[in-house]
Amino acid sequence: MTSTLGIAVIGTGKMGSDHVRRFGRTVGGARVVAVADPDGDRVKEVAAGLEGASAHTDPAAAIAAPGVDAVLIASPGPAHEEAILHALERRLPVLCEKPLTPDPAGALRIMEAEARLGRRLVQVGFMRRYDAEYARLKELLDAGGIGRPLFLHCRHRNAASPSFFTSDMLISDSVVHEVDAARWLLGQEITAVTVLSPTPASAAPEGLLDPRFVLMETSGGAVVDVEIFVNCGFGYQVQCEAVGESGTARIGDGHAMVVQSAGRWGGEIDQDFTVRFADAYDRQLRRWVAAAALGRVDGPDAWDGYAAAAVSEAGLTAARSGVRTQVELAQRPALYR
Repeated sequence: MTSTLGIAVIGTGKMGSDHVRRFGRTVGGARVVAVADPDGDRVKEVAAGLEGASAHTDPAAAIAAPGVDAVLIASPGPAHEEAILHALERRLPVLCEKPLTPDPAGALRIMEAEARLGRRLVQVGFMRRYDAEYARLKELLDAGGIGRPLFLHCRHRNAASPSFFTSDMLISDSVVHEVDAARWLLGQEITAVTVLSPTPASAAPEGLLDPRFVLMETSGGAVVDVEIFVNCGFGYQVQCEAVGESGTARIGDGHAMVVQSAGRWGGEIDQDFTVRFADAYDRQLRRWVAAAALGRVDGPDAWDGYAAAAVSEAGLTAARSGVRTQVELAQRPALYR
């Protein structure tokens, strides 16, 4: 492995292209040497802007390309497992965007593959763990600054949903971030999920159950609630308030600058997750590059991806049935303890 890490990026849509842009600009120590996407024209266009990078429509070919030392996967969730297993066959470190897999069974197969190697190589892209505000809240909770946590109140709003977004994806692709954040902030597993749905907002596309309210119970006796609203119309907001026995703490208000002018006051609201979490994505990639160069994981691993998938599966069951649903977790393997 050279001093500059050679990266294969699988998936060149919005998220993959954003990661490609960061390498060599805001993230040092790595360069993209191969890209893959089923859209041949798009992948060639992306590769054309990268010196010496090869373009592929087959992820396996990109992963096997000369100079590849690590793999970043930003393709749709159903394609993740196959690409990850190809990377593990070559013992390459992986950063996989969430979800690790759409279902817990796929995540278990990935953990089994890592167990056969005897090492963890897969990291999941739960970037909120690298956000400065979330990190401060984690430090406060770990230090007991507001006493034992009782509640986490979470709000997750998007201005508008993509055309392909489904009611299930509100949970599996959006609330999954709150699932991981809650597990990480509290140091507890989620044990049960309830999902409530009001009458859909008028701006929600026909058939999309938006917004939804997700209630999660944890192994430590805390309660987490999430308002997920992906067609709120006004911007992108992610907020979290922790309520403890002796105090509260809230992040995500976004009040870095307030302008007062012409008899009014206010500020800007981010319109996109790549803006709100820009610094977090940079920190995540820098930490991953540094760890991958040493052949190790320094962030949320395959167990975290599996746990999130298991909670999402329970959430989807709860949403369809209208009944509180318990989360079934396998025994945590020794490799991930």
